[in-house]
Amino acid sequence: MTPRDKLESIAINLWWSWDPEARSLFRRLNPEVFRAANNNPQAALATAKEAVLEDPAVQDEIDSVYARYRDYMERDPQVEDAPETAYFCMEYGLHESLSLYSGGLGVLAGDHAKAASDLGLPFTAIGLFLREGYFRQSFNANGWQESTYPVLDPAKHPVSLVSEGGGDPLTVPVHVGTHKLQVRAWKVALGHTDLYLLDTDFDANPEKHRPLTRRLYQGGNYERIRQELVLGIGGLRMLRALGGEPDVYHANEGHCAFLMLELLRERLEAGDELEAAEEWVRDHSVFTTHTPVMAGHDHFKPDLFTEAMAGFRDQIHLSNHDLLGYGRVHPEDHEETFTMTVLGLKLSRAANGVSKLNGHVARQQWQDLYPDRSLDEVPIDSITNGVHLPTWTAGPTRDFLADHIDVDLTQSQDPDDWDGLADLSDETLWNYRCMLRERLVDYVEAKVQEQSLPMNPDLDPEALTIGFARRFATYKRAPLIFRDRERARALFADADRPIQLLYAGKAHPADDAGKRFIQRIYEISQAEGFEGKVIFLEGYDMEIGRMLTSGCDIWLNNPRRPLEASGTSGQKVAAHGGLNLSVLDGWWPEGYNGRNGWAIGPEPTGDYGEADPEVQDEQDAASLYQQLEEGVIPTFYDRDADGLPADWIDMMREAMTGLPAPFSAKRMVRDYVEEMYRHGG
Repeated sequence: MTPRDKLESIAINLWWSWDPEARSLFRRLNPEVFRAANNNPQAALATAKEAVLEDPAVQDEIDSVYARYRDYMERDPQVEDAPETAYFCMEYGLHESLSLYSGGLGVLAGDHAKAASDLGLPFTAIGLFLREGYFRQSFNANGWQESTYPVLDPAKHPVSLVSEGGGDPLTVPVHVGTHKLQVRAWKVALGHTDLYLLDTDFDANPEKHRPLTRRLYQGGNYERIRQELVLGIGGLRMLRALGGEPDVYHANEGHCAFLMLELLRERLEAGDELEAAEEWVRDHSVFTTHTPVMAGHDHFKPDLFTEAMAGFRDQIHLSNHDLLGYGRVHPEDHEETFTMTVLGLKLSRAANGVSKLNGHVARQQWQDLYPDRSLDEVPIDSITNGVHLPTWTAGPTRDFLADHIDVDLTQSQDPDDWDGLADLSDETLWNYRCMLRERLVDYVEAKVQEQSLPMNPDLDPEALTIGFARRFATYKRAPLIFRDRERARALFADADRPIQLLYAGKAHPADDAGKRFIQRIYEISQAEGFEGKVIFLEGYDMEIGRMLTSGCDIWLNNPRRPLEASGTSGQKVAAHGGLNLSVLDGWWPEGYNGRNGWAIGPEPTGDYGEADPEVQDEQDAASLYQQLEEGVIPTFYDRDADGLPADWIDMMREAMTGLPAPFSAKRMVRDYVEEMYRHGG
């Protein structure tokens, strides 16, 4: 194979997205084009000059990366006899060049699919081909978020249209209301995992229905239920057209639970009686719920549901009443809405939340569905989310780990593999932390030059650096640190113990309250005492997420309890020597031990809606200030005779040795295999 052939082979498989050397190689081909295309290897390769490809040093690098890619693709599975699994999710966070995600759910799904590949599982993923993705963030002169929707050109990305025997595109029919639409699919290779993205945006469909798969979480319930019909029913039909007969079907969140009704239709068509058909569907389906807010679950009014399901109802030969019953807690209540989570719970053999606390909250939410059971007997367990370490671990960190411990991030991790970091000297660990912080400061100073929101960073590469990056949903309380403006100003104005705070995040286009949070942070960033030290990075994406989680000393997370399902961003900092300062919600109660970070507020009780929001905000802000003033800041700046923060470095050791393996996507997916995918698990 020629060097270009090898590069083309790598570029069409997103394995490169979790291999730093591969990404570096593609950047080297054409740095300007690579950067302008959101780090897209195909763009760099298409414009690479032959002189670069003929450079012996580049050819050696190509050979090395290609050999590692082939080794990865040819190695044996790490899990024996794993059930063949089909995984459905509305969104996937794979890489910043593919805008198929809005936040944590999508990033979790992408990490899940990548970890399944690392483990060599027989695993197929189904989603939507979101040409216009979520949205691109920009700002007007007043700091108000604005949205644009660049269109993804499939010819410039590692996606291929699925065809029938190499001929015409493979399509399957799906009824939305009384209209029959054709659905096609685009294939994305994620190492060993095949991801199929469903698409209605082509000439076979009426113009008014073509936009169904263009954007994520846009429009109202009329569009939402139709989009979910395409995902669940169309996804299963596409899987069948591809010859797929998996052992288990995993619905990741309620958006895709219609796949269970399509499984039911198949069994009825095959001749099963209704009770036997339902039992078969339960026997082959598992369901994950992430949503601790009742209003966050997809609810559809009965009239809207029956209108959208008209064509499918005629195929399954069940009444509107019967179909509505699958999504109602009380099937005989004709006013009750149809809830997708209820459908997922009723037609699955196993269900889980995504942290122990989230599982408890989910059991509280849905206890009415199981009136004969106590709270502890509600059949919703938990598997705590984890992060795909190869994706989220910075290149310099991969080098650092390779120098000091024997750990391959694409192989299964034993927690003991990380113990060697405990033996490193204070100086070695502190130099590592300072290198990553300086790298982040350089990135931020360059990044703000490209954005519409004006920022004038005055960042110190040696100062305590705090990061906050996530969706700007109001329950995440992004401006909480500024609740007492003067107390916050005193922290930022302390020249002897300086702190700096880096923000990134998007508010949903319809969420004006979230937009006001961003605007407020922007106004604070321009105010005396904060200017240059509070920075908002525009266009939050996976690249910004990687940079912040790798470079910040402190990861700040302060949602209202118990509304954080898991909060995986904080799991990404530990391998980089970062520490969490977080409310005890989501995963942090499982990770926090008093020596590896700080906790905001009281111990969790898990009671849904436990406190008045205003009271909780006041108490948590006071706790946050206390932790900063008495814990975080003095620990960072108290130095020994060698100029090192010995207590801080001890906390780094505790976090770096104890958190990465237990909170990795590898551990998570293994848990799914053993506890959910294997029958009777």
